[in-house]
Amino acid sequence: MREICRKFLRFAAVIVGLSSLGGCSWVLFNSKGSVGLQERDLIILCMGLMLIVVIPAIVLTFVFAWQYRASNHKATYMPEWAHSTRIEAVVWGIPIVIIVTLAIIVWKSTHRLDPSRPLDVPGQPVNVEVIATDGKWIFIYPDLGIATINQLVFPAHRQVAFSITSNSTMGTFFIPQLGGEIYAMAGMRTQLHLMANEEGKFHGMSGNFNGPGFSDMKFVAMATSEDGFQRWVKQVQTSPNTLDFNTFKKVAKPSQGDAIAQFSRVQPGLFKAVIDQYVGLRADTAAHAVLDVGASSKREE
Repeated sequence: MREICRKFLRFAAVIVGLSSLGGCSWVLFNSKGSVGLQERDLIILCMGLMLIVVIPAIVLTFVFAWQYRASNHKATYMPEWAHSTRIEAVVWGIPIVIIVTLAIIVWKSTHRLDPSRPLDVPGQPVNVEVIATDGKWIFIYPDLGIATINQLVFPAHRQVAFSITSNSTMGTFFIPQLGGEIYAMAGMRTQLHLMANEEGKFHGMSGNFNGPGFSDMKFVAMATSEDGFQRWVKQVQTSPNTLDFNTFKKVAKPSQGDAIAQFSRVQPGLFKAVIDQYVGLRADTAAHAVLDVGASSKREE
């Protein structure tokens, strides 16, 4: 009876463990963008190459345990055995070949998938300036003179060139199904180029914990047709709201769960102004660092 209970508990534990996997999302393997597809294929290829070592090692562990179990008196007993050139060649040779192959693949893909590198696709890109604030994302379309909060819209089959910065703590701009993940840092501009291969809605998020409101720092990236995008632009242009630097400072205050907001007019150069407000701080920090080093050198002398 006790053994039956143990088997039942083991079976129940397995069922509970498997059921918990129902909340897992395979979004990275359900890519809808050209960059995401390349990154997915790279992940699968690297995993496959590593499994060439992992699977035989796991299988042989059980084979050896069974072959040389205490009850198997037919197994060859060689207490003086110490070396085999063929085994050493396999154990070291195959991993070395795999490591070299992975190094070549990663080297090439790192340059090919460089986030700052424009995609090799025809047509003019849609330029979007992204500002991460405490609890929300601000998207500025500099060529169109409009902006939104927590709403990103762009045409499918057309490259989107993102310029990204932060107004406070460091965050990560991430649209999993389209690929790419890039840091948003105060006083700095990072770049990311993506393209959706089909129309649809894709979840965007901050992939880096950056304080209160992090869990609500999400947005919807909507890929539409060219006509749908133009209709959306005209709809945003009817908004009575204007986004200048003073308004931005109010909007950028820490908050959680912000609703979508639209601005029909944006102060020219607002994105650069957000970056430039930290330039003096960086210079002061660098100057203090130089002075500290100089003082330390004098003390050592």
